Amino acid sequence: MAISSGRVWGIMLVLYYVVAMFVFALDQITKWLIVKNMELGESIEVIQDFLYITSHRNRGAAWGILQGQMWFFYLITTAVIIALIYYIQKMGRQSKLLGISLALMLGGAIGNFIDRIVRKEVVDFINTYIFTYNFPIFNVADSALCIGVGLMIIYMLLEEKLAKEKNNG
Repeated sequence: MAISSGRVWGIMLVLYYVVAMFVFALDQITKWLIVKNMELGESIEVIQDFLYITSHRNRGAAWGILQGQMWFFYLITTAVIIALIYYIQKMGRQSKLLGISLALMLGGAIGNFIDRIVRKEVVDFINTYIFTYNFPIFNVADSALCIGVGLMIIYMLLEEKLAKEKNNG
């Protein structure tokens, strides 16, 4: 018995939202563990000179920019979440890669949004040193956002390559 395309799309749509919910849940659980078990500024060495778990708070965006601009973040993040849901619904059918990238971004956006609403700051804790560079401390939501954007770039490059091949062939 064949599965209809509508049913396959429904399954894929559920998968995308499960990915987003998983990212959100993992993000919130890890942040809760940091808040409950570590003092602000406390650091635990995982891999010497490379990876530390460090309890940190951020009232801004990436790299601490726009500190204290919560209403700006509320508005922008609300718009981003609505746009991500719209594009999952509209474009997720075109490609699993695109759908997963949007789902990762959705879960990450919601994770940091909840922190800003509940705590008025974002809990960060993954502290890495890339060679001698102390990379800004981040969290699971930030990681999901970056991976989602990276996958979207790959998707766009693949689509561009396919379009060129179609036009040349």
